Amino acid sequence: MPLAMMITNTTRQTTIANTVGVARWFWQRFMGLMGKPGLPEGHGLWIMRCSQIHSCFMRFPFDALFIDKHNTIVGLVENMPAWRLSSWFRGAAGVLELPAGTIAKSRTVVGDVVSCMPPLP
Repeated sequence: MPLAMMITNTTRQTTIANTVGVARWFWQRFMGLMGKPGLPEGHGLWIMRCSQIHSCFMRFPFDALFIDKHNTIVGLVENMPAWRLSSWFRGAAGVLELPAGTIAKSRTVVGDVVSCMPPLP
Protein backbone atom coordinates (compact mmCIF):
# COMPACT_ATOMS: atom_id res chain seq x y z
CA MET A 1 0.00 0.00 0.00
CA PRO A 2 2.38 2.66 -1.25
CA LEU A 3 0.29 5.80 -0.69
CA ALA A 4 0.14 6.93 2.95
CA MET A 5 -2.13 9.75 4.01
CA MET A 6 -3.63 11.55 6.99
CA ILE A 7 -7.40 11.51 7.58
CA THR A 8 -9.08 14.36 9.43
CA ASN A 9 -12.69 14.73 10.53
CA THR A 10 -13.31 18.24 9.20
CA THR A 11 -16.75 18.43 10.84
CA ARG A 12 -15.32 17.90 14.33
CA GLN A 13 -11.80 19.25 13.70
CA THR A 14 -10.20 16.02 14.93
CA THR A 15 -7.50 13.77 13.49
CA ILE A 16 -8.76 10.27 12.83
CA ALA A 17 -5.46 8.75 11.69
CA ASN A 18 -2.11 10.17 10.65
CA THR A 19 -0.73 7.14 8.77
CA VAL A 20 -3.23 5.48 6.46
CA GLY A 21 -2.40 3.00 3.73
CA VAL A 22 -4.62 2.53 0.69
CA ALA A 23 -5.84 -0.83 -0.59
CA ARG A 24 -6.64 -0.04 -4.20
CA TRP A 25 -6.15 -3.29 -6.15
CA PHE A 26 -8.11 -6.53 -5.80
CA TRP A 27 -5.52 -8.49 -3.82
CA GLN A 28 -4.82 -5.56 -1.44
CA ARG A 29 -8.57 -5.12 -0.84
CA PHE A 30 -9.08 -8.86 -0.42
CA MET A 31 -6.29 -9.23 2.14
CA GLY A 32 -6.94 -5.97 4.02
CA LEU A 33 -5.72 -6.44 7.59
CA MET A 34 -6.09 -10.24 7.60
CA GLY A 35 -3.20 -11.97 9.32
CA LYS A 36 -1.79 -8.76 10.77
CA PRO A 37 -0.98 -8.84 14.51
CA GLY A 38 -2.61 -5.47 15.16
CA LEU A 39 -3.05 -1.90 14.04
CA PRO A 40 -1.04 0.74 15.92
CA GLU A 41 -2.82 3.84 17.23
CA GLY A 42 -2.93 6.56 14.60
CA HIS A 43 -2.76 4.06 11.72
CA GLY A 44 -5.44 2.80 9.37
CA LEU A 45 -6.27 1.18 6.07
CA TRP A 46 -8.55 2.75 3.45
CA ILE A 47 -10.14 0.01 1.32
CA MET A 48 -11.43 1.48 -1.93
CA ARG A 49 -14.60 0.33 -3.70
CA CYS A 50 -16.07 -1.31 -0.62
CA SER A 51 -19.48 -1.10 1.06
CA GLN A 52 -19.35 -4.15 3.35
CA ILE A 53 -16.52 -5.90 5.19
CA HIS A 54 -15.83 -9.08 7.11
CA SER A 55 -13.40 -9.78 9.93
CA CYS A 56 -12.58 -13.41 9.12
CA PHE A 57 -9.01 -14.34 10.06
CA MET A 58 -8.59 -11.08 11.99
CA ARG A 59 -6.57 -11.20 15.20
CA PHE A 60 -7.88 -8.00 16.78
CA PRO A 61 -11.05 -5.89 17.00
CA PHE A 62 -11.18 -2.70 14.94
CA ASP A 63 -13.38 0.28 14.05
CA ALA A 64 -14.63 0.95 10.51
CA LEU A 65 -15.89 4.12 8.84
CA PHE A 66 -17.84 3.71 5.60
CA ILE A 67 -17.34 6.77 3.42
CA ASP A 68 -19.11 7.89 0.23
CA LYS A 69 -17.59 9.49 -2.88
CA HIS A 70 -18.06 12.96 -1.32
CA ASN A 71 -16.07 11.94 1.81
CA THR A 72 -19.18 11.88 3.99
CA ILE A 73 -19.48 9.09 6.55
CA VAL A 74 -22.49 6.93 5.70
CA GLY A 75 -21.94 4.17 8.27
CA LEU A 76 -19.73 3.08 11.11
CA VAL A 77 -18.91 -0.04 13.06
CA GLU A 78 -17.20 0.20 16.43
CA ASN A 79 -15.05 -2.53 17.96
CA MET A 80 -15.79 -5.16 15.29
CA PRO A 81 -14.69 -8.55 16.62
CA ALA A 82 -13.23 -11.40 14.59
CA TRP A 83 -15.43 -13.59 12.42
CA ARG A 84 -18.20 -11.07 11.79
CA LEU A 85 -19.82 -9.55 8.71
CA SER A 86 -20.68 -5.86 8.78
CA SER A 87 -23.91 -4.37 7.54
CA TRP A 88 -23.98 -3.23 3.92
CA PHE A 89 -23.83 0.58 3.74
CA ARG A 90 -25.65 2.07 0.76
CA GLY A 91 -23.59 4.70 -1.03
CA ALA A 92 -20.28 3.72 0.56
CA ALA A 93 -17.37 4.10 -1.85
CA GLY A 94 -14.80 2.80 0.62
CA VAL A 95 -14.11 1.90 4.20
CA LEU A 96 -11.49 3.15 6.61
CA GLU A 97 -10.37 0.46 9.07
CA LEU A 98 -8.92 1.83 12.31
CA PRO A 99 -7.78 0.66 15.75
CA ALA A 100 -10.70 -0.08 18.09
CA GLY A 101 -11.72 3.03 20.01
CA THR A 102 -10.76 5.52 17.28
CA ILE A 103 -14.37 6.42 16.43
CA ALA A 104 -15.18 7.31 20.04
CA LYS A 105 -11.89 9.13 20.56
CA SER A 106 -12.39 11.31 17.46
CA ARG A 107 -16.13 11.82 18.26
CA THR A 108 -16.96 10.76 14.69
CA VAL A 109 -20.60 10.16 13.73
CA VAL A 110 -22.58 9.39 10.57
CA GLY A 111 -22.86 12.55 8.46
CA ASP A 112 -19.43 13.90 9.38
CA VAL A 113 -17.11 14.81 6.50
CA VAL A 114 -13.49 13.65 6.34
CA SER A 115 -10.55 15.01 4.39
CA CYS A 116 -7.51 13.17 3.08
CA MET A 117 -4.00 14.62 2.84
CA PRO A 118 -2.79 14.06 0.24
CA PRO A 119 -6.15 13.64 -1.54
CA LEU A 120 -6.96 10.30 -3.08
CA PRO A 121 -6.18 10.38 -6.81
